[in-house]
Amino acid sequence: MIERTWLLAALLVVTCLAGCSVEGGSQGVAEHDETADAGHGPGHGGGISVTHYTETTELFVEYPPLATSQEAAFAAHLTQLHPTGAGPDTAVSEGTLTVSLSGGGQPEERVTAGVSSTPGIFRPVLKPQYPGMRRLVFHLEAPDVDAVHDLGEIQVHADANAARAALPQEEDGDQGIGFTKEQQWKIDFGTRVAAERTLRESVPVTATIRPRASGEAQVSAPAAGLLRAGPAGYPRVGTQVSAGQVIGYLVPQLGAETDVATLELAVERARIDVERTQHELQRLEGLLQMEAVPEKRVHDARSQLRVAQAELESAQRRAATYRGGAGGIALKAPIGGTILAVSGSPGGAVQAGQMLAHIGDLRRIWLEARVAEGDLGRIWRPSGAFFEIEGQPPIVLEAGRNAKLVAFGGLVDPATRTVPAIFEFGNREGKLKAGMQLRASLFTGHEEHAVSVPWSAIVDDNGEAVVFVQPEGESFERRVVALGPRDGEWVAVRSGVVAGERVVARGAYRVRLAAAAPAAMGHGHAH
Repeated sequence: MIERTWLLAALLVVTCLAGCSVEGGSQGVAEHDETADAGHGPGHGGGISVTHYTETTELFVEYPPLATSQEAAFAAHLTQLHPTGAGPDTAVSEGTLTVSLSGGGQPEERVTAGVSSTPGIFRPVLKPQYPGMRRLVFHLEAPDVDAVHDLGEIQVHADANAARAALPQEEDGDQGIGFTKEQQWKIDFGTRVAAERTLRESVPVTATIRPRASGEAQVSAPAAGLLRAGPAGYPRVGTQVSAGQVIGYLVPQLGAETDVATLELAVERARIDVERTQHELQRLEGLLQMEAVPEKRVHDARSQLRVAQAELESAQRRAATYRGGAGGIALKAPIGGTILAVSGSPGGAVQAGQMLAHIGDLRRIWLEARVAEGDLGRIWRPSGAFFEIEGQPPIVLEAGRNAKLVAFGGLVDPATRTVPAIFEFGNREGKLKAGMQLRASLFTGHEEHAVSVPWSAIVDDNGEAVVFVQPEGESFERRVVALGPRDGEWVAVRSGVVAGERVVARGAYRVRLAAAAPAAMGHGHAH
């Protein structure tokens, strides 16, 4: 009996707790929905969402249907668009946003708000007083930005019941890929507009960066010997040198039967011989004045003195080569430029003909592209090329504008089955280094007018070329596209996208991840 009473009491407690939990959960959901209905869009409990662009900004705003005497909370997300697309779009973190209702024969109503605690989001609250069709305008004033988003005429309802009846119905089916503004602002993200452009056809090639033929030289050892450092030390890779600069000295190797003492002895003998011939010349010149010797003997003595002086100078040079200090054969840079490679080190032995320094002038360089034999029929005379280096926009070379076509070979290499095409262009900033291997494209001379998107918008999704189109501020669509020719930054899309649609040009892979695993990316707003 006691046991049955205890079980009944426990059952009543569990039932009570279960009832309380269910009731509390319902209230929580209702409160969440009510908050969501206050202006967080269809994905957050119902409402109106609008995306609008100016040349410099994007407005994505969520708000409830408007009714007179009812407060309407706007969640306005404002993004500053990068002017060229070379950088990310960013959240507007300063300034004020003015929301106004005008027209319909009624006075203008307006409210102003600053940035909320979440950069990029403004939360103005407007309480309309006049029903009817009214023009809704958002005016952003911020440093370096003055943008007006005119959303056109909207209906201000007479009461709350009419406003609730006007709530948009959520559609069943695919609602697109959700990727919130808060997520976009945290990464390198940006969009561009697909537009019709005239693109130049190109063919892919392998290419190498190298110095010009006249901008490259080597310093080699003229003989076997030992290296000594130059006045500024022995050169290192990357050192800048000027034409004629001494970069080192070579002390030639002594013969098997030669030593420094022997060379010094030769200098002393040559000096004594010079002194002897000088004295003899002076004696003969005195005798000539007395007409005691013929003039021919004086001429012969003068010749002997010149020979003795030459032998002394030669012996001194040979000896100086092996003395301490900077002695040795001066190794001079034949051109000004950058040391690209060095061989040997001070005190080290080198062989005759050994390359000691490779110098290149990299202010103007060559792009040497190798055109495959099968593509030669598409190219008559290359008009330019483009290539990319990691983290940089494509570098486009156009013959006659910023580059010069140096050569287009007429002989197919029997080993590689390619023909070289060489362009010369400027490299003042020194970003490109000699020997770089690049994947480039060569313009064929043909053009195509087509809808185009940035090349960075193309994602390889399991072998398919896809882009992600942004129909609304936080909603995206995956589109399979058929690609046409690529011209530098832009590539033609022959299907899948129409002109005027906005595609993700930066951060497209993150949107792909959101499509594959939305739960992992998160969907919570910071509203």
